[in-house]
Amino acid sequence: MQSFIIEGGHPLRGTITPQGAKNEALQVISACLLTDEEVRIKNIPDILDVNNLIMLLLDMGVKVSKNAPGDFTFQANDLHLDYLESDEFVKKCSSLRGSVLMIGPLLSRFHRAVVAKPGGDKIGRRRLDTHFLGFGYLGASFDRIDGRDVFELRADKLKGCHMLLDEASVTGTANIIMASVFAEGTTTIYNAACEPYIQQLCHMLNNMGACISGIASNLLTIVGVEKLHGTTHTIQPDMIEVGSFIGMAAMVGDGITIKDVSLQHLGIIPEMFRRLGVSVEAHGNDLFIPHHDTYEVDSFIDGTIMTIADAPWPGLTPDLISVLLVVATQAKGSVLIHQKMFESRLFFVDKLIDMGAQIILCDPHRAVVVGHDHKIQLRAGRMTSPDIRAGIALLIAALSANGTSRIANIEQIDRGYQDIENRLRQLGAHIERVR
Repeated sequence: MQSFIIEGGHPLRGTITPQGAKNEALQVISACLLTDEEVRIKNIPDILDVNNLIMLLLDMGVKVSKNAPGDFTFQANDLHLDYLESDEFVKKCSSLRGSVLMIGPLLSRFHRAVVAKPGGDKIGRRRLDTHFLGFGYLGASFDRIDGRDVFELRADKLKGCHMLLDEASVTGTANIIMASVFAEGTTTIYNAACEPYIQQLCHMLNNMGACISGIASNLLTIVGVEKLHGTTHTIQPDMIEVGSFIGMAAMVGDGITIKDVSLQHLGIIPEMFRRLGVSVEAHGNDLFIPHHDTYEVDSFIDGTIMTIADAPWPGLTPDLISVLLVVATQAKGSVLIHQKMFESRLFFVDKLIDMGAQIILCDPHRAVVVGHDHKIQLRAGRMTSPDIRAGIALLIAALSANGTSRIANIEQIDRGYQDIENRLRQLGAHIERVR
C-alpha cells in the first residue's frame, strides 16, 4: 500500500491544467465495442480506473494502440467472446465499477453479456436496477448464475420502446443508450441523465452513425441503426478535477490559474464555490482563483443558513460535496452540507474532526460545518482515503494543515487523479509518495 506524506502550510501558486474527464472516458472507451472499425480517442486521463478498463478490453481481444500520451486507437473487430464466461473476466469486472458500461455495447452488438457485481468507491449502496430495467424494456432477459454471483443477459433482438427511468442514473442512462443504438425502431428515454458525460457520449455515437436527438435534455430519442463506423473523439476536461483545484486554491492558494476548463460544461460548480465566499474569476476559458485571507459563506435571502446539496445535472454533482465540505471548514460562517445521493460519503468527516474541524455529522446524509475563518489552522494527522473524492478532500485538508500528514490507501486517489503529486509539486506543494 502506498501513502502520501504532506507537509502542510505551504502556499500554492501558478497554473494547472485539468486532465480528461474520468467518467466520460469510461463511457466512450466502452462505446468502442459497438463497431468493428477503428475509434480514436484523445485526452484520455492516465488514471487507474481508465487504465484497468483498457487492460480489460485488451484481454477481450480489442486491439489497442497508443498514438501519443492520452491518445489511443481502439478496434473491436475480433473479440474473444468466450472470455466473458471466464472466472478471470468476472474477477476483473468485480474490481472495476466502470466495467458495467460494457454491458450495453455487448448486449447491443453481440446479444449477450455477463454482469459481475462491480467494484468502485465504498460510498453506500449503488444499485444496478436502472440498467437491468432498461435492458428489460428493450427485450433482454437475464438469469443469475448460481455459485458465481453473476448475471447473464441475453437478447436475440432488441426492440425500441418508450421508457421512464426510475432514477436519472448516469451509468444507467449511458448503458441504455448504447444498448438502444441497434434496437429495432425508436427508443425514448425519459428521466435520462443529461450530464456533460452523457452529452459527449451521444455526440460521439452520432458521429459514428447513430441517430440520437434530445441531447442535453432528460428526454432522449434514439432511432435504431444497423451499423456504426469509426470516428475520432476528444474527451472534455474533468469538471470534478476543476472543482477540486478551485477548492485547493481557496484553501491554500496564492493565486492559481486553472487552464482550459471548458467553462460551458462546468454548470453550477463555480457558483457553488462562490456561495462559500470563494472568488472564482473567469478569464476566457480559464479560471483564476486569487489568494483568500478570508471567504464568507452567503446566507439565503430570508437569512437562513446556507445549504449545499447535490442533485442530478444540471444540479451540483455529488462528486464535489467532499471538496466543498473541506473548503467550508475555513470559511467565515456556517453551512449545511446535504449529500442526498449516497449514504456513506460523509463518513470521512471524522478524520477532519480529528484535525480540528468543527463539524456536526447529523446523519449519514447531512453535516453542519462551522467555519474557522482561517483563525484556527487544521492539525496534521494520519488518515486513510476511503474513496476517490474523500481522498482528494483529505489531501486538500492536509495541504492546509499545520504539520506533516500521512494519507494511506492513495490508490483510491490514483483511480481518479492523474500524477497528482507531481502536478501539485509544480505549484509549490510539499508532497511525497512512499510505500
